[in-house]
Amino acid sequence: MNAWHWWHQGDMVTRVSAVLLLAMSVASWVVILWKAWLLRRAVAAVGRGTAAFWQSPSLAAAARDLAASDRDRLVLPLVEAAAGIAQGAPAGTLAAGGQRGQQLTRVLRDALHGVLGRLQFGQVLLATVGSTAPFVGLLGTVWGIYHALTALAGGGPVSIDRVAGPVGEALVMTAAGLAVAIPAVLAYNLFGRWIGRVEADLEGFALDLRELLLDAPASPGG
Repeated sequence: MNAWHWWHQGDMVTRVSAVLLLAMSVASWVVILWKAWLLRRAVAAVGRGTAAFWQSPSLAAAARDLAASDRDRLVLPLVEAAAGIAQGAPAGTLAAGGQRGQQLTRVLRDALHGVLGRLQFGQVLLATVGSTAPFVGLLGTVWGIYHALTALAGGGPVSIDRVAGPVGEALVMTAAGLAVAIPAVLAYNLFGRWIGRVEADLEGFALDLRELLLDAPASPGG
């Protein structure tokens, strides 16, 4: 099938559907390639970062080492947040209120949410493409079949040969919708597993870090 002929024969609805599927495909593949690179690095970087932390002589030294090595800022935000509590929150502020354990829980939770928010960026787009692209393709197919049959109705006797071509061209939209949706769904599921693994590692590290600082006295130098 000649693509130019298909484009020329289609009306505005068919063309808009095709352009929308193309935009969805480009956007999803950009996100897929970027997140595959990011998350593969993240899975390894979290392990290296936590191991380096426990090998450091102090909290301040760990923060300095991670500032140089943790380029993706996965473990460092938690350490920096904990270091701020270890040095003491500014007096007279709500941040200084409550017990030390509550303060640690709050700052570590906020830091963890910030890291996970960056890792989860793009997941909504992949889920949206995976769930809507088949329906966009189906809309293009239904509209194309309707358009083709309407054109054939006023053009003399209808035969299978005259129907097969236009209907076959319209069905391409369904295939295009599935071709856009399937990679997005597969990537969403795979990335979800990687993010869950990183999240579990960071949550465990945050818990260990909280327990460590609860047992240690606050000191300005860490």
